[in-house]
Amino acid sequence: MELKEVTYIPSLDSVRQAAETIRNVVATTPLQLNTTASKKMDAKVYLKREDLQLVRSYKIRGAYNKISSLNNEQRSKGIVCASAGNHAQGVAFSCNQLKIKGTIFMPVPTPNQKIEQVKLFGGDFVTVELIGDTFDDAQKAAAAYKIENNLTFVHPFDDEKVIEGQGTIGLEIFNQSDKPIDYVFVPVGGGGLASGLSTVLKQLSPNTKIIGVEPEGAPSMSTSLTNGKNTTLSQIEKFVDGAAVKRVGELTFSICKELLDDMITVPEGKVCQTILELYTKDAIVVEPAGALTLAALDQYKAKIQGKNVVCVVSGSNNDITRTSEIKERALLHENLKHYFMVRFPQRAGALKEFVIEVLGPNDDITHFEYSKKHSREKGPAIVGIELKKATDLQPLITRMKELNFYGDYLNLKPDLFQFLI
Repeated sequence: MELKEVTYIPSLDSVRQAAETIRNVVATTPLQLNTTASKKMDAKVYLKREDLQLVRSYKIRGAYNKISSLNNEQRSKGIVCASAGNHAQGVAFSCNQLKIKGTIFMPVPTPNQKIEQVKLFGGDFVTVELIGDTFDDAQKAAAAYKIENNLTFVHPFDDEKVIEGQGTIGLEIFNQSDKPIDYVFVPVGGGGLASGLSTVLKQLSPNTKIIGVEPEGAPSMSTSLTNGKNTTLSQIEKFVDGAAVKRVGELTFSICKELLDDMITVPEGKVCQTILELYTKDAIVVEPAGALTLAALDQYKAKIQGKNVVCVVSGSNNDITRTSEIKERALLHENLKHYFMVRFPQRAGALKEFVIEVLGPNDDITHFEYSKKHSREKGPAIVGIELKKATDLQPLITRMKELNFYGDYLNLKPDLFQFLI
């Protein structure tokens, strides 16, 4: 395997050593055939279940391998890191196990469930600091704190020991499969998992195609690969918090540029649809980043038919308070949820007429905001309507217009629409 322009590449020996280092604290997660996805894709689709780790994500692998490598002086001073959640839990668990003090910076919007898990796993050895809106904000604060206090920074992805730790997933996939693997789909945030896994599999299974998957709203690796240089995004959609970074790592970019066979993005709504399908059909609970790889399979359906496919399910640290938003985004993606400005005549019986004459028999009002103003002939209302079929939308709009209720369609008005979801 010839690598160009790569300053560092994990060796198989270094990844095998990492596997030995983490052996007593990291589970060898199952590689499970998923019947639902296999039938839908006409392929053998296996899930690498990293959501079943004790900290419910693969991040424990890299964090423990890195922190275990510190010398006595570094251990005595302590460590600092930044994380949107999963890396923080891996670091917290590692600090507790190795009796090392750690300070963990997390973005303020991090789901509370992840924050509480960090505190639980870290115990008295970890302090959590909430700062900024994104991982990148937290990382800047952690970098400054490192310099001020002369601590070791445990990077979530752009670190040799972290990459080697994540590469142990590649070893396990290769050892667990009793047949050649044609495709592996791997989620990409900062690129640590993709870098470690791809370097292992490209040496042990060079014919395996490795496909990186990012959320559509945070395409930092995709943009960098297109530009031919590591590129910082000016803004990102933070919904898929486990894979939403403005800039990937320097090491990880150089490795992924050489070894990934393709890099694709998935709409956040499709991710939400996949989360709900995994729960209802397979009783598997995943976080948004954990659903990325399965959500990407539709884009590759023609290529993977009849093939052996592995999807890395990276984590399951989902906050139950996000369920309503996940459902909302899934319905919007499926074109089943629509918001309108409806102009109601300000007379008795107008709402009844709208319900009976405008709504179809299977249409459901899920959102309604209205304030009557006596000085106006018509009063505007914001109405959210859930449909049973996407094809019901145009007839609904036609009826609104024919009966003079139609004001505006808000799904295509991003400046207004953002306040509704």
